[in-house]
Amino acid sequence: MQLLTLITVFGLSNCYGQQNSKRWIDLNYASDTMEYHRLDIYLPEVSKPVYPAIIIIYGSAWFGNNLKQNAFKNLGKPLFDNGFAVVSVNHRSSKDAIFPAQIHDIKAAIRFIRANANKYQIDTSFIGITGSSSGGHLAALAGTTGSVKHFTVHSESVEIEGDIGDYTSFSSSVNAVVDWFGPTDFQSMDSCGSNLIHDAPDSPESSLIGGPIQDNTEKCTSANPITYIDSSDPPFLIFHGTADPLVPYCQSEKLFEALQNMDVSSQFVLVPEAKHGQGLFEEKYYNMMTSFFLTESKKK
Repeated sequence: MQLLTLITVFGLSNCYGQQNSKRWIDLNYASDTMEYHRLDIYLPEVSKPVYPAIIIIYGSAWFGNNLKQNAFKNLGKPLFDNGFAVVSVNHRSSKDAIFPAQIHDIKAAIRFIRANANKYQIDTSFIGITGSSSGGHLAALAGTTGSVKHFTVHSESVEIEGDIGDYTSFSSSVNAVVDWFGPTDFQSMDSCGSNLIHDAPDSPESSLIGGPIQDNTEKCTSANPITYIDSSDPPFLIFHGTADPLVPYCQSEKLFEALQNMDVSSQFVLVPEAKHGQGLFEEKYYNMMTSFFLTESKKK
């Protein structure tokens, strides 16, 4: 049974400053009762038949399973203010299930939005995705695996698309990606320099794949967005700070270089002295994200 809450606000600002807008809270995109399979949809104030949509994914080192409201506060508001429908998504944590459960959930949420577009006034000609840190990783992975169902590397075979929810016949592809300092190549994180020991057996990355990353090359490869890049991938905008103490900026450099090598439209904004959000979650860079999505949405 799907839990659905529709809130329509007329003339009064709520805690996010919205007026004359609609919100659907705690929609379950997997047709189960789990909190980690819920999403929220926010429609802008401007009245339109349909709205281009941006899916946003929170950062939590893959340890969080119910932080969708935080994602809206960090990344959703500037997009909402510029006329996008914002879809903020929960997903399973690494404590709930190891990879690829997390990308299965994100893809299920994308399919849910496509399948129910008429009900929620979504323009499916443009669905973008963004996220920060672990959410950036999942956003990038969604961007590079739009047409990937299965992946095999040596002895490791991974189901990438998954079969979560009722809408498996719909596409999980996206039209543009903004990645805020997401990890990519797990096994190189410590050699790039980090205050966190990513090679540790209980690190976020080791917890995600179910074992120490240096002992699990195949699993790290299957979780790496770079693995799947091809020339059909959507445009990317990547943000990272040079002083990020948790995810070294080499992670975004590697992603950008790989996208460039495959002639994928991509931009990399490396911000001097910015840290893990601090120095990046500012109006200047929010505006760059919004402009990027607006430009790409007008191409559709």
